[in-house]
Amino acid sequence: MGIVNMENIVKRYGSHLALDYVDLKITEGEILGLLGPNGAGKTTLIHALAGTIKIDSGDIRVFNKEQKANLLDIKREIGLVTQEISVFTDLTAQENLEFFGGIYGLKGKELKKRVEETLEFVGLIDHASKLPDKFSGGMKRRLNIACALVHEPKFLIMDEPTVGIDPQSRNHILDAIRELNRRGTTILYTTHYMEEIQNLASRVVIMDQGHIITQGTIQELVEKIHHEEKIKLQVAEPDDELLEKLRKLDGVKQVSKTGKEIQIISQAGAGTLDRALTVAKEFGGIHSVTADKPTLEDVFLTLTGKQLRDGGNEK
Repeated sequence: MGIVNMENIVKRYGSHLALDYVDLKITEGEILGLLGPNGAGKTTLIHALAGTIKIDSGDIRVFNKEQKANLLDIKREIGLVTQEISVFTDLTAQENLEFFGGIYGLKGKELKKRVEETLEFVGLIDHASKLPDKFSGGMKRRLNIACALVHEPKFLIMDEPTVGIDPQSRNHILDAIRELNRRGTTILYTTHYMEEIQNLASRVVIMDQGHIITQGTIQELVEKIHHEEKIKLQVAEPDDELLEKLRKLDGVKQVSKTGKEIQIISQAGAGTLDRALTVAKEFGGIHSVTADKPTLEDVFLTLTGKQLRDGGNEK
């Protein structure tokens, strides 16, 4: 059953078309990974879906209800975890959850029970009476998530929930997401960490320039580019002239550089490796060579031409 159905969604900021006739369906019980370079429209899509911004045109249905006519009812069943930490620094962890629970209509014993359960779930029960200013970055992130969970939403939207935190807190959050999903929560998850999507998502949507450019399971997306191969060269001097010569080789689709490593994506079976090695040798020593099968990162790079962690401003 569909939890979300977005059709022909358009959102403009002045002359910038942030969402360009977007269609998106989310099925009950799935974890949908939303990927895209900065500026692709991910955050705009999330806030349109959550009802925190108005769209210019299109139809949004959540829980089989039309969003415009049922926005308050829908919001009571949605949890939104934003990129920014959205907690009150002058309230304790417990008081933050009591406040957000109250907004969603929880009262008395039910509110007290949910606050305790949620603090326990995110691993903050021993810090209930502390102010967020005393928390580490990872603890603040977990409190931020707790505030979106206290009312037991059927549908949870998570926008970059693990930005800038330590590995232990990240693992705690990812484990919590799996457990929430196991209990029946449908989750829309966006991140700049490809490995999180690979570990969590049952299905992936990739956006670029306001469009959804592809979607499917990770295996389905990888199979779309199975006709390609990835070659990595560690070279002594990865200068621009070398990159340009590699780009001109027959069969080569993309060439990118990270430090002294050059990554080449080319047609499979085009004999690119031998020709690339010949070119690279003209520019000094080759330290190492690897040829890999396509991954989700390769799908993303092939379709968008950008690294997932590229800079830029998100809209």
